Amino acid sequence: RLRREAAEYYQGHRVPERMEEALNTLFPLCPGDLYGELANYFSKFSKAPVICKLVGRKVLDGVGQPTLEVEIYCTVKNYEKRICSIVMASHSQIPENALPETVEADEKERNDSVHTAVEWVNEPLTTMLRDLESTDQCQADKMLGEYFANKVEEKKELQKREEEEAAKVTPAPASCPPTPVPKQRKGGKSVKKVLVEENPIPPAEPAEPVLCGSLAIGGASLAIAKAGATISRVPLYLYVALLKHNQEPPKEMTLPLPMVTLLNCEKNLPTKLKLVKEVMLIPPVALSLKQGIERIQDIQKEMTRLLESSGKMPGPQADSKKGKSQSSGKKAPPPSLKRISQLGCLTTGYDNLEQLLLLMQKACRNIGLELGTDMYLAINCAAHELMDYDKGKYEILTGTFRSPDEMVAMYMEMINNFPFIIALIDPLRKEDREQWSSICCALGSKCYLIAEDAATHISKLKADQNINIAMCSGVVLKYINQTKVSDLIELTGILDGQRHITILGSPDGESLDESLVDLAVGLGARFLKLGGLSRGERVAKYNRLLAIEEQLAANGTLREAKLEFIDFAGESQPEQLPDVLPAQEQD
Repeated sequence: RLRREAAEYYQGHRVPERMEEALNTLFPLCPGDLYGELANYFSKFSKAPVICKLVGRKVLDGVGQPTLEVEIYCTVKNYEKRICSIVMASHSQIPENALPETVEADEKERNDSVHTAVEWVNEPLTTMLRDLESTDQCQADKMLGEYFANKVEEKKELQKREEEEAAKVTPAPASCPPTPVPKQRKGGKSVKKVLVEENPIPPAEPAEPVLCGSLAIGGASLAIAKAGATISRVPLYLYVALLKHNQEPPKEMTLPLPMVTLLNCEKNLPTKLKLVKEVMLIPPVALSLKQGIERIQDIQKEMTRLLESSGKMPGPQADSKKGKSQSSGKKAPPPSLKRISQLGCLTTGYDNLEQLLLLMQKACRNIGLELGTDMYLAINCAAHELMDYDKGKYEILTGTFRSPDEMVAMYMEMINNFPFIIALIDPLRKEDREQWSSICCALGSKCYLIAEDAATHISKLKADQNINIAMCSGVVLKYINQTKVSDLIELTGILDGQRHITILGSPDGESLDESLVDLAVGLGARFLKLGGLSRGERVAKYNRLLAIEEQLAANGTLREAKLEFIDFAGESQPEQLPDVLPAQEQD
Protein backbone atom coordinates (compact mmCIF):
# COMPACT_ATOMS: atom_id res chain seq x y z
CA ARG A 1 0.00 0.00 0.00
CA LEU A 2 2.82 2.40 0.89
CA ARG A 3 4.53 1.70 -2.43
CA ARG A 4 1.29 2.42 -4.29
CA GLU A 5 0.81 5.69 -2.39
CA ALA A 6 4.40 6.74 -3.12
CA ALA A 7 3.95 5.95 -6.84
CA GLU A 8 0.74 7.97 -6.97
CA TYR A 9 2.37 10.86 -5.10
CA TYR A 10 5.39 11.06 -7.43
CA GLN A 11 3.32 10.51 -10.58
CA GLY A 12 0.93 13.22 -9.44
CA HIS A 13 3.89 15.61 -9.37
CA ARG A 14 5.21 14.24 -12.71
CA VAL A 15 8.51 13.20 -11.09
CA PRO A 16 9.22 10.07 -13.24
CA GLU A 17 8.45 12.00 -16.45
CA ARG A 18 10.67 14.93 -15.51
CA MET A 19 13.46 12.66 -14.26
CA GLU A 20 13.50 10.93 -17.65
CA GLU A 21 13.57 14.32 -19.41
CA ALA A 22 16.47 15.49 -17.23
CA LEU A 23 18.55 12.35 -17.83
CA ASN A 24 17.94 12.44 -21.58
CA THR A 25 18.82 16.17 -21.75
CA LEU A 26 21.98 15.98 -19.66
CA PHE A 27 23.56 12.77 -21.01
CA PRO A 28 24.76 14.29 -24.33
CA LEU A 29 26.26 17.21 -22.37
CA CYS A 30 28.15 15.03 -19.86
CA PRO A 31 28.45 17.91 -17.36
CA GLY A 32 31.41 17.87 -14.98
CA ASP A 33 29.10 18.30 -11.98
CA LEU A 34 26.21 15.98 -12.84
CA TYR A 35 24.33 16.38 -9.56
CA GLY A 36 24.79 20.13 -9.63
CA GLU A 37 23.31 20.20 -13.14
CA LEU A 38 20.43 17.97 -12.03
CA ALA A 39 19.78 20.37 -9.15
CA ASN A 40 19.73 23.28 -11.60
CA TYR A 41 17.37 21.42 -13.92
CA PHE A 42 14.85 20.61 -11.20
CA SER A 43 15.09 24.01 -9.51
CA LYS A 44 12.89 25.57 -12.23
CA PHE A 45 10.04 23.34 -11.05
CA SER A 46 10.39 24.39 -7.40
CA LYS A 47 8.03 26.86 -5.73
CA ALA A 48 8.83 30.56 -5.91
CA PRO A 49 10.74 31.78 -2.85
CA VAL A 50 8.56 33.55 -0.29
CA ILE A 51 9.46 35.92 2.51
CA CYS A 52 9.73 34.16 5.86
CA LYS A 53 11.08 37.00 8.00
CA LEU A 54 12.55 40.48 8.08
CA VAL A 55 15.23 41.40 10.59
CA GLY A 56 15.71 45.03 11.58
CA ARG A 57 18.66 46.31 13.55
CA LYS A 58 20.16 49.62 14.57
CA VAL A 59 23.46 50.37 12.82
CA LEU A 60 25.62 53.46 12.23
CA ASP A 61 25.75 55.45 9.01
CA GLY A 62 28.79 57.09 7.41
CA VAL A 63 28.84 59.97 9.91
CA GLY A 64 28.32 57.83 12.99
CA GLN A 65 24.59 58.50 13.35
CA PRO A 66 22.11 55.68 14.07
CA THR A 67 20.12 54.32 11.16
CA LEU A 68 18.21 51.19 10.15
CA GLU A 69 19.41 47.98 8.52
CA VAL A 70 16.83 45.55 7.10
CA GLU A 71 17.69 41.92 6.30
CA ILE A 72 15.38 39.67 4.29
CA TYR A 73 15.10 35.91 4.74
CA CYS A 74 13.13 33.77 2.29
CA THR A 75 11.99 30.17 2.23
CA VAL A 76 13.93 28.74 -0.72
CA LYS A 77 13.46 25.06 -1.58
CA ASN A 78 12.09 24.35 1.91
CA TYR A 79 15.01 26.06 3.69
CA GLU A 80 15.20 29.48 5.34
CA LYS A 81 17.88 31.49 3.53
CA ARG A 82 19.26 34.99 4.04
CA ILE A 83 18.86 36.79 0.71
CA CYS A 84 20.18 40.33 1.21
CA SER A 85 20.21 43.42 3.39
CA ILE A 86 20.04 47.18 2.93
CA VAL A 87 21.01 50.13 5.12
CA MET A 88 18.87 53.25 4.99
CA ALA A 89 20.45 56.67 4.60
CA SER A 90 19.42 59.22 7.21
CA HIS A 91 18.42 62.78 6.39
CA SER A 92 18.43 65.76 8.71
CA GLN A 93 16.65 69.06 8.08
CA ILE A 94 18.69 70.83 10.76
CA PRO A 95 20.68 73.76 9.24
CA GLU A 96 24.43 74.14 9.75
CA ASN A 97 24.10 76.99 12.24
CA ALA A 98 21.45 75.33 14.43
CA LEU A 99 21.52 75.89 18.18
CA PRO A 100 23.00 73.09 20.34
CA GLU A 101 19.61 72.35 21.92
CA THR A 102 18.08 71.96 18.45
CA VAL A 103 20.81 69.52 17.42
CA GLU A 104 20.35 67.58 20.69
CA ALA A 105 16.58 67.35 20.14
CA ASP A 106 17.17 66.13 16.57
CA GLU A 107 19.57 63.41 17.78
CA LYS A 108 17.02 62.19 20.34
CA GLU A 109 14.29 62.16 17.71
CA ARG A 110 16.54 60.21 15.34
CA ASN A 111 17.34 57.61 18.03
CA ASP A 112 13.66 57.19 18.88
CA SER A 113 12.74 56.86 15.21
CA VAL A 114 15.36 54.16 14.56
CA HIS A 115 14.30 52.27 17.71
CA THR A 116 10.65 52.34 16.60
CA ALA A 117 11.61 51.33 13.04
CA VAL A 118 13.50 48.28 14.35
CA GLU A 119 10.41 47.24 16.34
CA TRP A 120 8.14 47.66 13.30
CA VAL A 121 10.40 45.56 11.07
CA ASN A 122 10.91 42.74 13.56
CA GLU A 123 7.30 42.32 14.59
CA PRO A 124 4.31 43.72 12.63
CA LEU A 125 6.02 44.01 9.21
CA THR A 126 7.48 40.49 9.41
CA THR A 127 4.05 39.08 10.29
CA MET A 128 2.33 41.11 7.57
CA LEU A 129 4.75 40.22 4.75
CA ARG A 130 5.35 36.56 5.64
CA ASP A 131 4.60 34.13 2.74
CA LEU A 132 4.55 36.95 0.18
CA GLU A 133 6.61 36.27 -2.95
CA SER A 134 9.73 38.42 -2.83
CA THR A 135 9.19 39.42 -6.47
CA ASP A 136 5.73 40.89 -5.80
CA GLN A 137 6.93 44.48 -5.27
CA CYS A 138 3.57 46.05 -6.07
CA GLN A 139 1.70 44.06 -3.41
CA ALA A 140 4.47 44.53 -0.84
CA ASP A 141 4.46 48.31 -1.31
CA LYS A 142 0.68 48.42 -1.19
CA MET A 143 0.69 46.60 2.17
CA LEU A 144 3.48 48.83 3.51
CA GLY A 145 1.58 51.94 2.40
CA GLU A 146 -1.61 50.80 4.15
CA TYR A 147 0.32 50.00 7.33
CA PHE A 148 1.92 53.46 7.30
CA ALA A 149 -1.42 55.19 6.64
CA ASN A 150 -2.91 53.38 9.66
CA LYS A 151 0.03 54.53 11.81
CA VAL A 152 -0.50 58.12 10.68
CA GLU A 153 -4.19 57.91 11.63
CA GLU A 154 -3.28 56.42 15.01
CA LYS A 155 -0.90 59.34 15.62
CA LYS A 156 -3.61 61.88 14.70
CA GLU A 157 -6.11 60.21 17.04
CA LEU A 158 -3.56 60.18 19.86
CA GLN A 159 -2.79 63.89 19.34
CA LYS A 160 -6.49 64.70 19.28
CA ARG A 161 -7.07 62.87 22.58
CA GLU A 162 -4.06 64.58 24.17
CA GLU A 163 -5.38 67.99 23.09
CA GLU A 164 -8.82 67.21 24.50
CA GLU A 165 -7.25 66.06 27.80
CA ALA A 166 -5.16 69.23 27.98
CA ALA A 167 -8.23 71.39 27.30
CA LYS A 168 -10.10 69.73 30.20
CA VAL A 169 -7.24 70.26 32.65
CA THR A 170 -6.40 73.85 31.62
CA PRO A 171 -9.07 76.57 31.49
CA ALA A 172 -8.94 78.78 28.40
CA PRO A 173 -7.87 82.28 29.49
CA ALA A 174 -4.95 82.21 27.08
CA SER A 175 -7.11 82.99 24.05
CA CYS A 176 -6.60 86.75 24.19
CA PRO A 177 -5.90 88.07 20.70
CA PRO A 178 -2.30 89.00 19.89
CA THR A 179 -3.62 92.39 18.59
CA PRO A 180 -1.73 92.87 15.37
CA VAL A 181 -4.21 95.70 14.55
CA PRO A 182 -1.89 98.62 15.44
CA LYS A 183 0.61 97.41 12.84
CA GLN A 184 -2.03 97.61 10.15
CA ARG A 185 -3.09 101.11 11.20
CA LYS A 186 0.51 102.25 11.21
CA GLY A 187 0.40 103.46 7.65
CA GLY A 188 -2.54 105.81 8.19
CA LYS A 189 -3.20 107.63 4.95
CA SER A 190 -0.31 106.06 3.07
CA VAL A 191 -1.39 102.39 3.37
CA LYS A 192 -0.83 101.84 -0.35
CA LYS A 193 2.69 103.24 -0.16
CA VAL A 194 3.65 100.97 2.77
CA LEU A 195 2.38 97.87 0.96
CA VAL A 196 4.32 98.71 -2.18
CA GLU A 197 7.56 99.41 -0.33
CA GLU A 198 7.51 96.45 2.05
CA ASN A 199 6.14 93.79 -0.33
CA PRO A 200 6.29 91.13 2.41
CA ILE A 201 7.73 87.77 1.46
CA PRO A 202 5.61 84.61 1.77
CA PRO A 203 6.22 83.01 5.19
CA ALA A 204 8.17 79.77 5.38
CA GLU A 205 6.00 76.70 4.97
CA PRO A 206 6.11 74.41 8.02
CA ALA A 207 8.47 71.46 7.77
CA GLU A 208 6.83 68.23 6.69
CA PRO A 209 6.28 66.11 9.82
CA VAL A 210 8.19 62.83 9.90
CA LEU A 211 6.42 59.96 11.65
CA CYS A 212 8.58 58.19 14.22
CA GLY A 213 9.57 54.81 12.75
CA SER A 214 8.90 55.74 9.10
CA LEU A 215 12.38 54.45 8.13
CA ALA A 216 10.94 50.94 8.44
CA ILE A 217 8.63 51.46 5.45
CA GLY A 218 11.36 52.67 3.07
CA GLY A 219 13.80 50.07 4.38
CA ALA A 220 11.42 47.14 3.94
CA SER A 221 10.41 48.25 0.42
CA LEU A 222 14.01 48.62 -0.77
CA ALA A 223 15.06 45.34 0.85
CA ILE A 224 12.20 43.50 -0.91
CA ALA A 225 13.23 45.03 -4.26
CA LYS A 226 16.82 43.93 -3.72
CA ALA A 227 15.65 40.45 -2.70
CA GLY A 228 13.46 40.26 -5.81
CA ALA A 229 16.45 41.14 -8.00
CA THR A 230 18.62 38.54 -6.24
CA ILE A 231 15.98 35.82 -6.61
CA SER A 232 15.46 36.79 -10.27
CA ARG A 233 19.24 36.72 -10.83
CA VAL A 234 19.34 40.19 -12.37
CA PRO A 235 21.09 43.37 -11.16
CA LEU A 236 18.94 45.71 -9.08
CA TYR A 237 19.07 48.49 -11.71
CA LEU A 238 17.63 46.16 -14.37
CA TYR A 239 15.01 44.85 -11.93
CA VAL A 240 13.87 48.44 -11.20
CA ALA A 241 13.79 49.25 -14.95
CA LEU A 242 11.61 46.16 -15.53
CA LEU A 243 9.25 47.29 -12.75
CA LYS A 244 9.02 50.77 -14.30
CA HIS A 245 8.39 49.48 -17.83
CA ASN A 246 5.91 46.69 -17.01
CA GLN A 247 8.52 43.91 -17.29
CA GLU A 248 9.57 44.94 -20.80
CA PRO A 249 13.39 44.70 -20.97
CA PRO A 250 14.94 48.01 -22.08
CA LYS A 251 16.92 47.80 -25.32
CA GLU A 252 19.22 50.60 -24.19
CA MET A 253 20.02 52.25 -20.87
CA THR A 254 21.60 55.62 -20.09
CA LEU A 255 23.79 56.35 -17.09
CA PRO A 256 22.89 59.43 -15.06
CA LEU A 257 25.52 62.16 -15.25
CA PRO A 258 27.29 62.55 -11.89
CA MET A 259 27.21 65.87 -10.06
CA VAL A 260 30.47 65.49 -8.14
CA THR A 261 30.89 67.89 -5.22
CA LEU A 262 34.32 69.51 -5.31
CA LEU A 263 33.91 72.19 -2.63
CA ASN A 264 31.67 72.52 0.40
CA CYS A 265 31.48 76.21 1.30
CA GLU A 266 30.11 76.17 4.83
CA LYS A 267 27.89 79.14 5.61
CA ASN A 268 29.06 79.48 9.22
CA LEU A 269 32.69 80.19 8.28
CA PRO A 270 34.15 83.66 8.97
CA THR A 271 34.42 84.29 5.20
CA LYS A 272 31.77 86.52 3.61
CA LEU A 273 30.28 84.39 0.81
CA LYS A 274 27.03 82.74 1.93
CA LEU A 275 25.39 82.16 -1.46
CA VAL A 276 27.26 78.95 -2.32
CA LYS A 277 26.89 75.74 -0.31
CA GLU A 278 28.30 73.25 -2.82
CA VAL A 279 30.31 73.59 -6.02
CA MET A 280 29.83 70.52 -8.21
CA LEU A 281 31.55 69.34 -11.38
CA ILE A 282 29.60 67.78 -14.28
CA PRO A 283 31.67 66.01 -16.97
CA PRO A 284 30.69 66.34 -20.66
CA VAL A 285 28.46 63.57 -22.04
CA ALA A 286 31.06 62.75 -24.70
CA LEU A 287 33.30 61.26 -21.98
CA SER A 288 32.74 57.87 -20.43
CA LEU A 289 32.03 57.92 -16.72
CA LYS A 290 35.51 56.53 -16.06
CA GLN A 291 37.12 59.34 -18.10
CA GLY A 292 34.91 61.94 -16.40
CA ILE A 293 35.84 60.76 -12.90
CA GLU A 294 39.56 60.77 -13.79
CA ARG A 295 39.26 64.33 -15.09
CA ILE A 296 37.46 65.43 -11.93
CA GLN A 297 40.20 63.83 -9.82
CA ASP A 298 42.82 65.86 -11.71
CA ILE A 299 40.88 69.09 -11.04
CA GLN A 300 40.49 68.16 -7.37
CA LYS A 301 44.24 67.58 -6.98
CA GLU A 302 45.03 70.95 -8.57
CA MET A 303 42.43 72.75 -6.44
CA THR A 304 43.90 71.15 -3.31
CA ARG A 305 47.37 72.29 -4.37
CA LEU A 306 46.17 75.87 -4.96
CA LEU A 307 44.33 75.98 -1.63
CA GLU A 308 47.33 74.62 0.26
CA SER A 309 49.73 77.03 -1.42
CA SER A 310 47.45 79.96 -0.63
CA GLY A 311 47.34 78.77 2.98
CA LYS A 312 51.11 79.21 3.25
CA MET A 313 50.66 82.91 2.59
CA PRO A 314 49.28 85.19 5.34
CA GLY A 315 45.64 84.18 5.70
CA PRO A 316 43.01 84.06 8.41
CA GLN A 317 44.89 81.35 10.31
CA ALA A 318 48.28 83.03 9.91
CA ASP A 319 47.12 86.46 11.07
CA SER A 320 47.58 85.53 14.72
CA LYS A 321 51.22 84.64 14.12
CA LYS A 322 52.15 87.29 11.57
CA GLY A 323 50.59 90.69 11.21
CA LYS A 324 51.77 91.25 7.63
CA SER A 325 48.42 90.85 5.93
CA GLN A 326 47.14 94.09 7.44
CA SER A 327 50.23 96.10 6.49
CA SER A 328 50.91 94.63 3.06
CA GLY A 329 47.98 96.44 1.45
CA LYS A 330 47.19 93.28 -0.57
CA LYS A 331 43.95 91.42 -0.17
CA ALA A 332 44.36 88.25 1.85
CA PRO A 333 44.11 85.09 -0.29
CA PRO A 334 41.23 82.64 0.13
CA PRO A 335 41.53 80.55 3.28
CA SER A 336 43.30 77.25 2.99
CA LEU A 337 41.69 73.83 3.06
CA LYS A 338 40.13 73.10 6.45
CA ARG A 339 39.11 69.45 6.18
CA ILE A 340 37.14 66.87 4.21
CA SER A 341 33.46 67.51 4.84
CA GLN A 342 30.71 64.94 5.43
CA LEU A 343 29.92 65.33 1.73
CA GLY A 344 33.31 63.83 0.90
CA CYS A 345 34.89 66.99 -0.52
CA LEU A 346 37.12 69.93 0.39
CA THR A 347 35.71 72.43 2.90
CA THR A 348 36.64 76.06 2.44
CA GLY A 349 35.17 79.55 2.19
CA TYR A 350 35.44 82.68 0.06
CA ASP A 351 34.67 86.36 0.27
CA ASN A 352 32.82 86.60 -3.05
CA LEU A 353 31.60 84.44 -5.90
CA GLU A 354 34.05 85.79 -8.50
CA GLN A 355 36.99 84.83 -6.26
CA LEU A 356 35.74 81.24 -6.15
CA LEU A 357 34.94 80.91 -9.85
CA LEU A 358 38.20 82.50 -11.00
CA LEU A 359 40.15 80.06 -8.82
CA MET A 360 38.18 77.19 -10.40
CA GLN A 361 39.08 78.50 -13.86
CA LYS A 362 42.73 78.79 -12.87
CA ALA A 363 42.82 75.20 -11.54
CA CYS A 364 41.35 73.90 -14.80
CA ARG A 365 43.67 75.96 -17.02
CA ASN A 366 46.71 74.83 -15.03
CA ILE A 367 46.02 71.27 -16.18
CA GLY A 368 45.03 72.19 -19.73
CA LEU A 369 41.23 72.18 -19.30
CA GLU A 370 38.67 74.87 -20.00
CA LEU A 371 35.44 75.32 -18.05
CA GLY A 372 32.54 75.37 -20.48
CA THR A 373 33.99 72.79 -22.86
CA ASP A 374 35.99 70.23 -20.85
CA MET A 375 34.00 70.48 -17.61
CA TYR A 376 30.87 72.25 -16.31
CA LEU A 377 29.76 73.56 -12.95
CA ALA A 378 26.63 73.21 -10.86
CA ILE A 379 26.07 75.31 -7.75
CA ASN A 380 23.92 74.39 -4.79
CA CYS A 381 22.77 77.73 -3.36
CA ALA A 382 20.61 76.28 -0.53
CA ALA A 383 18.68 79.57 -0.55
CA HIS A 384 16.35 78.47 2.26
CA GLU A 385 19.35 78.78 4.62
CA LEU A 386 20.04 82.39 3.50
CA MET A 387 16.71 84.05 4.30
CA ASP A 388 16.68 86.67 7.04
CA TYR A 389 12.98 86.75 7.93
CA ASP A 390 13.29 89.97 9.93
CA LYS A 391 14.53 91.79 6.84
CA GLY A 392 12.58 89.70 4.35
CA LYS A 393 15.73 89.29 2.25
CA TYR A 394 18.44 86.74 1.43
CA GLU A 395 21.89 87.32 2.94
CA ILE A 396 24.17 86.43 0.02
CA LEU A 397 27.32 87.92 1.60
CA THR A 398 27.87 88.85 5.23
CA GLY A 399 25.87 92.07 5.64
CA THR A 400 24.70 92.10 1.99
CA PHE A 401 21.02 91.37 1.41
CA ARG A 402 18.89 90.83 -1.70
CA SER A 403 15.12 90.64 -2.16
CA PRO A 404 13.69 87.66 -4.11
CA ASP A 405 13.35 89.84 -7.24
CA GLU A 406 16.93 91.07 -6.85
CA MET A 407 18.07 87.45 -6.54
CA VAL A 408 16.60 86.70 -9.98
CA ALA A 409 18.50 89.64 -11.51
CA MET A 410 21.69 88.51 -9.75
CA TYR A 411 21.41 84.96 -11.12
CA MET A 412 20.80 86.29 -14.64
CA GLU A 413 24.02 88.32 -14.41
CA MET A 414 25.88 85.32 -12.95
CA ILE A 415 24.91 82.94 -15.77
CA ASN A 416 25.65 85.56 -18.43
CA ASN A 417 29.12 86.19 -16.95
CA PHE A 418 29.89 82.54 -16.22
CA PRO A 419 28.06 80.42 -18.85
CA PHE A 420 29.93 77.29 -17.75
CA ILE A 421 27.48 77.10 -14.79
CA ILE A 422 24.80 74.81 -16.23
CA ALA A 423 22.79 74.03 -13.08
CA LEU A 424 21.60 75.94 -10.02
CA ILE A 425 20.12 73.95 -7.14
CA ASP A 426 17.72 75.73 -4.79
CA PRO A 427 18.46 79.26 -6.07
CA LEU A 428 15.32 80.42 -4.18
CA ARG A 429 13.07 79.20 -1.38
CA LYS A 430 10.13 77.06 -2.50
CA GLU A 431 7.75 79.76 -1.18
CA ASP A 432 9.00 82.31 -3.77
CA ARG A 433 6.95 80.77 -6.57
CA GLU A 434 6.62 83.99 -8.56
CA GLN A 435 10.41 84.40 -8.67
CA TRP A 436 10.87 80.72 -9.60
CA SER A 437 8.67 81.39 -12.63
CA SER A 438 10.69 84.51 -13.47
CA ILE A 439 14.06 82.80 -13.23
CA CYS A 440 12.89 79.79 -15.26
CA CYS A 441 11.60 82.04 -18.05
CA ALA A 442 14.82 84.06 -18.01
CA LEU A 443 17.40 81.26 -17.65
CA GLY A 444 15.64 77.95 -18.37
CA SER A 445 17.10 77.75 -21.89
CA LYS A 446 20.66 78.24 -20.56
CA CYS A 447 20.75 76.47 -17.21
CA TYR A 448 19.00 73.74 -15.21
CA LEU A 449 17.07 75.26 -12.29
CA ILE A 450 16.63 72.43 -9.82
CA ALA A 451 14.56 72.12 -6.65
CA GLU A 452 16.01 70.03 -3.81
CA ASP A 453 14.89 71.44 -0.45
CA ALA A 454 12.66 73.72 -2.53
CA ALA A 455 10.62 70.66 -3.56
CA THR A 456 7.93 69.15 -1.37
CA HIS A 457 8.21 65.63 0.03
CA ILE A 458 7.74 62.64 -2.25
CA SER A 459 4.45 61.67 -0.58
CA LYS A 460 2.96 65.07 -1.48
CA LEU A 461 4.49 65.16 -4.94
CA LYS A 462 2.92 61.78 -5.71
CA ALA A 463 -0.48 62.79 -4.33
CA ASP A 464 -0.61 65.96 -6.47
CA GLN A 465 -0.58 65.00 -10.13
CA ASN A 466 0.16 68.65 -11.02
CA ILE A 467 3.46 68.44 -9.09
CA ASN A 468 3.12 70.64 -6.05
CA ILE A 469 6.35 72.56 -6.57
CA ALA A 470 7.34 75.89 -8.00
CA MET A 471 8.17 75.97 -11.73
CA CYS A 472 11.60 74.37 -12.18
CA SER A 473 13.67 72.24 -14.56
CA GLY A 474 13.77 69.22 -12.28
CA VAL A 475 13.60 67.78 -8.80
CA VAL A 476 16.15 66.06 -6.53
CA LEU A 477 14.53 62.94 -5.07
CA LYS A 478 15.95 61.25 -1.97
CA TYR A 479 15.16 57.74 -0.79
CA ILE A 480 14.37 58.45 2.87
CA ASN A 481 11.75 57.72 5.54
CA GLN A 482 8.50 56.19 4.19
CA THR A 483 9.47 56.46 0.50
CA LYS A 484 8.79 53.18 -1.30
CA VAL A 485 10.29 51.87 -4.54
CA SER A 486 6.84 52.02 -6.18
CA ASP A 487 6.57 55.70 -5.16
CA LEU A 488 9.78 56.53 -7.04
CA ILE A 489 8.65 54.57 -10.09
CA GLU A 490 5.30 56.36 -10.16
CA LEU A 491 6.73 59.80 -9.47
CA THR A 492 9.51 59.61 -12.06
CA GLY A 493 6.85 58.65 -14.60
CA ILE A 494 4.88 61.79 -13.69
CA LEU A 495 8.00 63.96 -13.84
CA ASP A 496 8.99 62.51 -17.23
CA GLY A 497 5.58 63.45 -18.59
CA GLN A 498 5.76 67.03 -17.32
CA ARG A 499 9.12 68.14 -18.76
CA HIS A 500 10.84 67.83 -15.37
CA ILE A 501 14.15 66.01 -15.12
CA THR A 502 14.83 63.59 -12.28
CA ILE A 503 17.92 63.83 -10.09
CA LEU A 504 18.49 61.22 -7.42
CA GLY A 505 20.32 62.70 -4.46
CA SER A 506 22.33 61.29 -1.62
CA PRO A 507 21.16 62.42 1.85
CA ASP A 508 23.48 63.93 4.46
CA GLY A 509 23.92 60.77 6.52
CA GLU A 510 24.95 58.24 3.88
CA SER A 511 25.78 54.57 4.40
CA LEU A 512 27.87 52.09 2.43
CA ASP A 513 24.69 50.78 0.79
CA GLU A 514 24.92 51.28 -2.99
CA SER A 515 21.25 50.75 -3.87
CA LEU A 516 20.70 54.45 -4.64
CA VAL A 517 22.91 54.12 -7.74
CA ASP A 518 20.90 51.15 -9.04
CA LEU A 519 17.68 53.06 -8.42
CA ALA A 520 19.00 56.06 -10.38
CA VAL A 521 20.03 53.92 -13.38
CA GLY A 522 16.86 51.82 -13.35
CA LEU A 523 14.59 54.87 -13.08
CA GLY A 524 16.41 56.70 -15.88
CA ALA A 525 17.48 59.68 -13.75
CA ARG A 526 19.21 62.49 -15.64
CA PHE A 527 21.70 63.32 -12.86
CA LEU A 528 23.03 61.61 -9.75
CA LYS A 529 24.12 63.79 -6.83
CA LEU A 530 26.35 61.72 -4.55
CA GLY A 531 28.76 64.20 -2.94
CA GLY A 532 32.55 64.17 -3.37
CA LEU A 533 35.20 61.61 -4.23
CA SER A 534 36.27 61.02 -0.62
CA ARG A 535 34.74 59.06 2.29
CA GLY A 536 34.03 55.37 1.79
CA GLU A 537 30.23 55.61 1.84
CA ARG A 538 30.30 58.01 -1.14
CA VAL A 539 33.16 56.45 -3.11
CA ALA A 540 31.37 53.06 -2.88
CA LYS A 541 28.52 54.54 -4.91
CA TYR A 542 30.83 55.96 -7.59
CA ASN A 543 32.50 52.53 -7.81
CA ARG A 544 29.07 50.95 -8.26
CA LEU A 545 28.24 53.40 -11.05
CA LEU A 546 31.53 52.55 -12.77
CA ALA A 547 30.73 48.82 -12.49
CA ILE A 548 27.29 49.37 -14.05
CA GLU A 549 28.89 51.31 -16.92
CA GLU A 550 31.17 48.33 -17.59
CA GLN A 551 28.24 45.88 -17.53
CA LEU A 552 26.09 47.95 -19.90
CA ALA A 553 29.01 48.53 -22.27
CA ALA A 554 29.80 44.79 -22.30
CA ASN A 555 26.13 43.99 -23.03
CA GLY A 556 25.96 46.57 -25.81
CA THR A 557 23.05 48.37 -24.10
CA LEU A 558 24.84 51.56 -22.99
CA ARG A 559 23.48 54.67 -24.69
CA GLU A 560 25.17 58.08 -24.54
CA ALA A 561 23.32 60.67 -22.46
CA LYS A 562 21.48 63.42 -24.29
CA LEU A 563 20.80 66.56 -22.30
CA GLU A 564 18.51 69.43 -23.19
CA PHE A 565 17.62 72.67 -21.47
CA ILE A 566 13.97 73.68 -21.29
CA ASP A 567 12.75 76.93 -22.80
CA PHE A 568 10.06 77.99 -20.31
CA ALA A 569 9.50 81.32 -22.05
CA GLY A 570 7.68 79.79 -25.00
CA GLU A 571 5.91 76.62 -26.01
CA SER A 572 8.82 75.56 -28.21
CA GLN A 573 10.49 72.19 -27.92
CA PRO A 574 13.34 71.83 -25.39
CA GLU A 575 16.55 73.35 -26.70
CA GLN A 576 19.62 71.14 -26.98
CA LEU A 577 22.64 72.52 -25.17
CA PRO A 578 24.65 74.53 -27.72
CA ASP A 579 28.22 74.86 -26.40
CA VAL A 580 27.82 72.64 -23.40
CA LEU A 581 27.36 69.31 -25.10
CA PRO A 582 28.54 67.87 -28.44
CA ALA A 583 26.03 67.45 -31.25
CA GLN A 584 23.96 64.29 -31.00
CA GLU A 585 22.78 62.16 -33.88
CA GLN A 586 19.11 62.53 -34.63
CA ASP A 587 17.01 59.49 -33.90
